[in-house]
Amino acid sequence: MVILTLNCGSSSAKYQVYDWDKKEVLGVGLVERIGQAMSNMENKSKGKEEFEGERACPTHKEAIQWVMETLVSEEFGCIKDLKDVKAVGHRVLHGGETFKKSVIIDNEVLKKFKELYHLGPLHMPPNVMGIEAAQAVLPDVPHCAVMDTAWHQTMPAKSYMYALPYEWYEKYDVRRYGFHGSSYVYTSKRAAVLLGKEAKDTNVVICHIGNGSSICAVKDGCCYDTSMGMTPLEGLIMGTRCGDIDPAIIPYIMEETGLSPKEIDSVMNKKSGILGITEKFIDRRDVHKGYMEGDERSKLALEMEAYRVKKYIGSYMAAIGRTDAIVFTAGVGEMNPVYRNAMLEGLESMGIKLDPEKNGASITRNAETCISADDSPIKVFVIPTDEELVMTEDTYALVEGTYDVHTNFTYTFQHRDYVNKARAEALPGNIAKNPALAKVVVKL
Repeated sequence: MVILTLNCGSSSAKYQVYDWDKKEVLGVGLVERIGQAMSNMENKSKGKEEFEGERACPTHKEAIQWVMETLVSEEFGCIKDLKDVKAVGHRVLHGGETFKKSVIIDNEVLKKFKELYHLGPLHMPPNVMGIEAAQAVLPDVPHCAVMDTAWHQTMPAKSYMYALPYEWYEKYDVRRYGFHGSSYVYTSKRAAVLLGKEAKDTNVVICHIGNGSSICAVKDGCCYDTSMGMTPLEGLIMGTRCGDIDPAIIPYIMEETGLSPKEIDSVMNKKSGILGITEKFIDRRDVHKGYMEGDERSKLALEMEAYRVKKYIGSYMAAIGRTDAIVFTAGVGEMNPVYRNAMLEGLESMGIKLDPEKNGASITRNAETCISADDSPIKVFVIPTDEELVMTEDTYALVEGTYDVHTNFTYTFQHRDYVNKARAEALPGNIAKNPALAKVVVKL
């Protein structure tokens, strides 16, 4: 069975084609700058030449059509006919309190998604547009929705409620929802495997550190708390998002500057965070370079971000009690030892002891590594995330009628003998360039 997964953001459409029977990725790609004068596509298909192109895509409808054309291209595609696609999985930002697990999309589900636009105004409309565009091209196959928020539905009320008028929750759905759900499903289950434990017996703190960042406290294999809130703005310092601030700053700045609610929301989401501090950088690689070269703003940005993460790690360890491991994932978490060191420095008294050499060697997206010292009471793992695989597995199980909430469902990657073929093939090349990596790869 060939499964297509689509992740439509506010101005992008990311996709993957997966052969379920062979357990391998056939093709991946991304369309960016949707809605601008010209959109860009990057496509990689197994055994084919990589493709890069430009085309006008005013909406996600045109972008999805371009994706479908590329998938069956004789020169660049990965399938012979669109009829080869037997199911489509869609990433959806928000499921509100309605959806506690992935679902097959029907008219009622689509209607509910549209009713949730107010909870994700930047992402929900393109999510739905991507679904409708894909349904128009592939009308005879099941389409499934995998919600970012579903994983977090196990949070207790004391974690997800805000100390605001209760009627705001009842009338306006104001509460903590959390995001990056598919990433947490994957990394929490893999952490359990690395620890040699059942997921239900595992307590971990997972740091998903990328352009958008969040932390999740996992207790007994389920989400207990998470740093993002009603929207992805709350919590950690991110590429362009401010994270936690004193709420009184908002009306104060509005009065001082005359900014409208929409304008100040844009500032907090698109002009704050690392960009706001450095006034020039978003990418942590640029911040890292500036830090190493003595740039004071880069130093401040790195230290502020690391300190915020450290505070969350400590508070979440207090919340879940016994902690088996700290897990780093996503772009920065997987690839930047300097950030990981700064985020864990000084936590030795809490049982977290990083091995500097192991940490420095762990720079790969193709293997799971252990970077804690041998005598560290709490393990520290770097686990490359695989959100697309979670989407694919949910979609397959929904079509087959075997799917359930993650506490009653076993993913293929929960088995000790699970191997990601593409990563396994790429790892020797990483080790050839970085021989020390071989010593920190976790071997089961």
